[in-house]
Amino acid sequence: MKKQRESFKSQWGFILACIGSSVGMGNIWMFSTRVSSYGGGSFLIPYFIFVALVGFTGVIGEMSFGRATRSGPVDAFGIACERKGKRKYGEALGMIPVLGAIAMAIGYTVVMGWILKYAVGTFTGKTLAPKGVEEFSGAFGSMASAFGNNGWQIAALILCMGILMLGVVSGIEKANKFMMPLFFGLFVILAVYVAFQPGAAEGYKYIFRIDPKALADPVTWIFALGQAFFSLSVAGNGTLIYGSYLSDEENIPAAAARVAFFDTLAAILAALVIIPAMATTGAKLDQGGPGLLFIFLPHLIQSMPGGPVIAMIFFVAVLLAGLTSLINLYEAPIATVQEKLHLGRVQACAVIAVIGAVISVVIQGIVSDWMDVLSIYICPLGAGLAGIMFFWLCGKDYVEEQINKGREKPFTKWFVPVCKYLYIPVCFLVLILGIALGGIG
Repeated sequence: MKKQRESFKSQWGFILACIGSSVGMGNIWMFSTRVSSYGGGSFLIPYFIFVALVGFTGVIGEMSFGRATRSGPVDAFGIACERKGKRKYGEALGMIPVLGAIAMAIGYTVVMGWILKYAVGTFTGKTLAPKGVEEFSGAFGSMASAFGNNGWQIAALILCMGILMLGVVSGIEKANKFMMPLFFGLFVILAVYVAFQPGAAEGYKYIFRIDPKALADPVTWIFALGQAFFSLSVAGNGTLIYGSYLSDEENIPAAAARVAFFDTLAAILAALVIIPAMATTGAKLDQGGPGLLFIFLPHLIQSMPGGPVIAMIFFVAVLLAGLTSLINLYEAPIATVQEKLHLGRVQACAVIAVIGAVISVVIQGIVSDWMDVLSIYICPLGAGLAGIMFFWLCGKDYVEEQINKGREKPFTKWFVPVCKYLYIPVCFLVLILGIALGGIG
């Protein structure tokens, strides 16, 4: 008999929570740089193709796997392997995506501490106080050093855990219903503002140009694959756990399509803000990652008309995107602690919060290497293992039954073969390419 499990109250609450889990720093500080570096529209074409592939295979699969088992990764993997009499092996493998989720959440907590400090600093004036790129770089370097930002990252963790302690409906669902529309609204405001700045048109030309040489370059396709794969948060943990809170009446393929669409829209919006803004000053967007967000963009915003207000809108929007992703990352380990240690939600959140607080403070000086290891090895491995469990071990009939719950018409008969013979190999291809190239996400 299936155990009682808290579930999302509304369809859009679930969809917005999944969008929130997908929309994060990769949409903001990496996507724009890659669009700029790999030929604008020449990068967008393979990116859209891979978003469609991952969205209509991995995202649907993980949502359905979670709903079918009403469990987190450990029990879900265990249930899949139980069909072969190997439940304990499945549960052991299920710990890989769970440990990956908490490790990624811990690294993300460090980043959220930076974002929270900068967001608050836009209201106090501290964020835009440095003069010149060197001073901005020095301020960020000081903050991002070992034990350089303890208070702010603990505050970010407390904010996240406060939401999670309220539960799925009152915490996760309500928070995402508020934060995700606000995020999109703020970025639309920024995009409109930037559109009216002199020189912005050059940025749009840069985004949508087609460079045949870049389109023919395998490197463009490799990094487009990495961007799409990691942006959609397929890792055998977050999407799976949110799926476990979904009712049987919901149409998962339709929900996955909306998630993929809005995640892509968030990335495009960020590019429509950042690249034209850089173009207004003639600057070349060749710096991605934290440096773009905490050094070069604040320096650029400082010189723009209404810079302090623009900085407030921008960093509040970034804070919303980061917080929704952090909530999702912590949810899988919290649910696992609830399932395995039989603790209440508040107690489980407290256990994970203590672990997160201690380790995140310790790793501040090495967080970049920490996140690289996770994105290269653990995320694609977790996604591939979840795919094997669901599509190979659970069997075609079981998968099709789960996929078609809540649908008026059966989903395409090609779904299972494409997932088995294309999506799962792609997961391991992402792993291999990440190892070979030092990361593609």
